[in-house]
Amino acid sequence: MFTPVKTRTTFEEAVQQIADAIRAGDLHIGDRLPSERALAHQMAISRPTLREAVKLLAEAGVIEVKVGPAGGMFVRSDVIPLDLIEERSKLRISEVSGVLEARRLLEPRVAQLAGLYATETDFEGMQKTIDLQRQHADDRERFLQLDLRFHMRIARATQNSTVVALMRFLLERLEIARDMALRDGTYEPQWAIGIHERTLKAIMSGNPDEVDAAMDEHLSFLERIWEQESGRARLRQPPDFLLPRAQRPSR
Repeated sequence: MFTPVKTRTTFEEAVQQIADAIRAGDLHIGDRLPSERALAHQMAISRPTLREAVKLLAEAGVIEVKVGPAGGMFVRSDVIPLDLIEERSKLRISEVSGVLEARRLLEPRVAQLAGLYATETDFEGMQKTIDLQRQHADDRERFLQLDLRFHMRIARATQNSTVVALMRFLLERLEIARDMALRDGTYEPQWAIGIHERTLKAIMSGNPDEVDAAMDEHLSFLERIWEQESGRARLRQPPDFLLPRAQRPSR
């Protein structure tokens, strides 16, 4: 009934916030973070605590701290070592089924909305992420982070900050499921690249049915792997609109 209590320290939360911003594509290589004083104020933490977080990220090669008139904290790499997020993923393993359910409820509609409002810049950003995935297909950590970035680009294409915040919340909680999928012998990175290309094509078409079909293919695959590998099948009967398209009753 109960599990060991693990309390996250303030500096660990600061590390996570900065890492998440980089992984989601809010911060890019070369970007300068707010000043130490401003960042500590935004996070409502002390400057020594922030320095501890920045030191850990710097040691991991993610952040570079420069001194002098043009100094500051800069993003050095957009690859976040998995050991910086593994503990948080372990704490969420019991929540994954619920997150997958929430994702099916939300993300297909988000992608359809992106089909209405996406710009050429959004399309170029999605394609660039797919191209990077192709380059790093053999690097699991990098591939996982680019997968997150692709889905966040879809969310940003809705031009709706509330949707972006909701999708970030969901996708950050899917790390353990996506990692399990990449470890599964039936999963091929090239398949993920292919479905991303089909999703982008559907979004560019602006056709809601095409978008729904592409997202259904994507979500169904991860759901099946999660159920097979975790043994956590759904215990309740979902409504028709939460079922994969192939399982929905015909009308």
